[in-house]
Amino acid sequence: MDYETIDADSFGRSLRGIGLNLLVRDVPAECAFLETVFGLKSHQVTADFAIVTYGDQVFQLHSDGTYHSNPLLGLVPETPPRGGGIEIHLYDTDPDEAAERARSAGAVVLQEPTDKPHGLRETYILCENGYAWVASRPKDG
Repeated sequence: MDYETIDADSFGRSLRGIGLNLLVRDVPAECAFLETVFGLKSHQVTADFAIVTYGDQVFQLHSDGTYHSNPLLGLVPETPPRGGGIEIHLYDTDPDEAAERARSAGAVVLQEPTDKPHGLRETYILCENGYAWVASRPKDG
């Protein structure tokens, strides 16, 4: 599927399984963060919307303004962490490299890369919207 040219109706009809829509203050800024730190790809980026891909998986970013009639908007806190309570795991992303890129980009590394007892090496990185992005890979050995 060509995410750069697909129209809204066709894109919506293509969605299956579990979907993730993240409400953010600044769509282009969040896209830049995701591309810089995690190597994600952003498509059709506007001030209000973007399609984001991670491997063969897809999710969406929406600006606050697009939720003007959505019942969730009234529940979004104006003070961080906006995304408190959610972890977004990127299982095919090197945590050491992501943490270094996050620090270079001025993002908050909540937890340095750590070998966990469940077999993964992970780092927790907080974006400016308060979402906890977790770069994970199977740990060595």
